[in-house]
Amino acid sequence: MRQRFGWFTVAFGVLSVSISPAGAQEVDPPPTERPPEGTAVQRFFDWTELEFPAEEYRGRRDRLFDALEGREGAVLIPSGHGLSHGETFRQANDFLYFTGLELPGSVLILDIPSRRATIFVPEQDFRFHDQARPNDFPGRPLLGDTLLASVSGIDDFRAYDQLDVVLRAWARNGIPVHYNPGRDGPIRRVVTTLIPDWDPALLTLFHLQNTYPLLELVNVYEVIAYTRMVKSPREVEAIRRSIDATTASILAAASRIRPGVTERELEAAFESSCKLNGAQRLAFASIIKSGPNSLWPWRILAAHYDRRNRAMEDGDLVIFDVGCEVDYYVSDVGRTFPVAGSFSAEQRRILELEVAVADAIISQIRPGMTFRELQTIGVSVIPFEHREYMQAGLFFGHHIGLSTGDPAIPGQTLLPGMVFTVEPWYYNHDTGISVFTEDVVLVTSDGAEVLSAALPRSPAELEAMVP
Repeated sequence: MRQRFGWFTVAFGVLSVSISPAGAQEVDPPPTERPPEGTAVQRFFDWTELEFPAEEYRGRRDRLFDALEGREGAVLIPSGHGLSHGETFRQANDFLYFTGLELPGSVLILDIPSRRATIFVPEQDFRFHDQARPNDFPGRPLLGDTLLASVSGIDDFRAYDQLDVVLRAWARNGIPVHYNPGRDGPIRRVVTTLIPDWDPALLTLFHLQNTYPLLELVNVYEVIAYTRMVKSPREVEAIRRSIDATTASILAAASRIRPGVTERELEAAFESSCKLNGAQRLAFASIIKSGPNSLWPWRILAAHYDRRNRAMEDGDLVIFDVGCEVDYYVSDVGRTFPVAGSFSAEQRRILELEVAVADAIISQIRPGMTFRELQTIGVSVIPFEHREYMQAGLFFGHHIGLSTGDPAIPGQTLLPGMVFTVEPWYYNHDTGISVFTEDVVLVTSDGAEVLSAALPRSPAELEAMVP
């Protein structure tokens, strides 16, 4: 039996758009038997599964709808190209957060008045299809796969090419589209096509503005950030797994620290251990830097092709600023080690000073505090003569979750379930000493839990980790 798509009128919310017969198409349901010419067609859930139960994702969508209560229009969330490390698929974060699905080339529409979710999806997953090689690429239907809706709990799936009809109707009728450009503030017109490929949100914005010039776009960054800032218990457990893998991997790499070993050898030890401990990928390129390299932020070191391969020397410090990703959730942890196994008296004093700043911040984390208050506390315990070497970003840290740059609202008071790093850093080019400690903190109902507390950070404990 064939199922017909495209000849209907949607009857809810702002998606009440008639789809003309010109957009109609017939889609065969996924076959149940192996075709005689080769490998059986693959089904979506043969290859993947939801990380959490469907009700977790529905609850996230409901929280977003609650925050947008009373507004007109819909939220548009593209899946993005979702590629990283070659052709390995990694779903864009907002789409993943609200659906749990790995669907390249798709768009999620959250209809605010009706509180319904619709995904406009390609008929076929292009990555599974090659007519010239049917045995290797047998195909994977998306639009005709009824399990997508039943397993995911998404209200509706429609042909991707129907989205154009909907957007043109919204532009014509003044229906606002809420979109997250990745930053707060008014949505400004993108005036150039020279957009870096690492900013898919900007690429999508450019397409919307130039294809639908009358479309009213509303920035929904803050609302999505507010929704994502508070982690559910399942998310916290996922972050714990990532931190556990990172902790074990730092310990494995630290056991190789000695004069003559290169930074890249330590990277290899850390990254191999991450995979052995269940990580699918790194959270970011590992930052392991020693001696004079330790005095420079990662962005400067990464500007050079072969800069981070220094052989460590006796008397050096080596800094780890590393993390991995387990089941989509990331960690970001930092420690400083003495290459020869012992800190000098001055190195020890500076490390204790820097850790004291972190401790002062962590001791005051509780619901109701603001990040700016935490920043003020951190600065207040830095001795005046050292403040120029500890330049303070907002609260000395950043939110983490699906990425190490999870969206956040700087003025938001702390709420239980927020997860962020505390990472005061010290760079002194005059003395040649740089130290760094980074921990991941969960805001609880009455304080804070250091999720990375299992990794030692006192000078004596760090020395004991080096052979």
